[in-house]
Amino acid sequence: MGIRSFLSKPLAAIIIARQRAWSSKPGVTQQHVFRSIIEKAKATKFGIDHDFGGIKSFKDYSDRVPIRDYEALSPYVNMILKGEKDVLWPGKPIYFAKTSGTTSGTKYIPITKDSIPNHLNSAKNAILSYIHETGKAQFIDGKLIFLSGSPVLDQKAGIHTGRLSGIVNHHVPGYLRTNQMPTYDTNCIEDWEHKLEKIIDETIDKNMSLISGIPPWVQMYFDRIIERTGKQIKDVFPGFSMFIYGGVNFEPYRAKLFESIGKEIDSIETYPASEGFIAYQDSQNEEGLLLLLNSGIFFEFIPAEEYFNENPSRLTIEEVELGVNYAVVINSNAGLWGYSIGDTVKFVNKNPYRVIVSGRIKHFISAFGEHVIGEEVEKAMKYTAEKFPGVETIEFTVAPQVTPEEGLPLHEWYIEFSKPPQDIQRFELELDNKLQQLNSYYEDLIVGKILRPLKIRSLKKNAFRDYMKSKGKLGGQNKVPRLSNDRQIADELRTYQL
Repeated sequence: MGIRSFLSKPLAAIIIARQRAWSSKPGVTQQHVFRSIIEKAKATKFGIDHDFGGIKSFKDYSDRVPIRDYEALSPYVNMILKGEKDVLWPGKPIYFAKTSGTTSGTKYIPITKDSIPNHLNSAKNAILSYIHETGKAQFIDGKLIFLSGSPVLDQKAGIHTGRLSGIVNHHVPGYLRTNQMPTYDTNCIEDWEHKLEKIIDETIDKNMSLISGIPPWVQMYFDRIIERTGKQIKDVFPGFSMFIYGGVNFEPYRAKLFESIGKEIDSIETYPASEGFIAYQDSQNEEGLLLLLNSGIFFEFIPAEEYFNENPSRLTIEEVELGVNYAVVINSNAGLWGYSIGDTVKFVNKNPYRVIVSGRIKHFISAFGEHVIGEEVEKAMKYTAEKFPGVETIEFTVAPQVTPEEGLPLHEWYIEFSKPPQDIQRFELELDNKLQQLNSYYEDLIVGKILRPLKIRSLKKNAFRDYMKSKGKLGGQNKVPRLSNDRQIADELRTYQL
């Protein structure tokens, strides 16, 4: 046992004791966060505009502060970009996390001195939770690879600006940096395919024990290694025993990823966002991710079916129910107020509060009132693939076809198979039946002959990789939406059909 793994166990015990203390008092914990951030921000431009000094309760707050997306918050961000201070949070942000918006172009999400520990400590505590529960710590003595965005930072109004993963890369603790791969120079390469080849050059002969990244890009890394060596990953990296991931549902990728590795290994799911680190998997034995109630974020939850109402319900942690789809709203020490991050979650446990990520509030199909969400299409695909042994998918996305050339409207599934089903019609039927079971509105539309059953459009090898490359979004933290209520992605993918 190395010094890192040896020291991690007593540290893990301390962190877990603290975690149990705050998670056992969720309401008290969140009220403390609420009072703290309101008090600290009351003299800011935003705080004065919204009378933070007069806020005594959450009702006072919700009466003063409407729900916002980035477009609505951008006038305040623009003040910071012009050099003003004390706008959303005292002083100036220490970073801007740069991310892509659907309608706003590039978004600049502030990260403050007070909020940066949320991003850094949460990832560390996820690992320590695993170590405490399982007793396994040897993996942190080997080489650790983080497949992330470039750490090169620009400046906006004197504030360092870049991708969140690149920002976090600058804060990897010294005791881990000697084990971290790839090298800084390689991590700075912008072209993903060139970067991937350099990463393989640097890692292929190393004792890799932990790999972290978004599953589709990790899969590409594995595929290239297998092409070079003709070996499974377990034979290239015998010590590989931990996979950390976030950003997408792992289930559609699990079978192929473990087939590439050649064995099943333990994994830790995380829920990071540019706006804040929301949750992480604290147990290998319990469903869901522990919601981080003590990390500078005061959470609100809007029932998803109310989200587009003029005055939706705004619930605190003590008011949520299990199994309900909620849009996540955060108020934080990064200076984000009534901010909708665009994700939806469902609570699967209240002791402690654990969630699963169910989708994106704007990523759904409801061309005919069916309101199919990401969680449902992913469950339908997982179930159906398991019913057809040997079938493997690389990636897929779903879109409505409102005006087909013939017949009734339908949902089209654009799928890149690594191992396609021998009988695609049977696969389609099983997939459609499962989706009907998961979504009663969709079932009613099929039974009522308003929609006809779904149709699969099989795509060429590397279709999604080539599509993402054409958009300049290959690698890093980029991912393909599972479903859309329009045909923008679907129509572009038609050029990749078999």
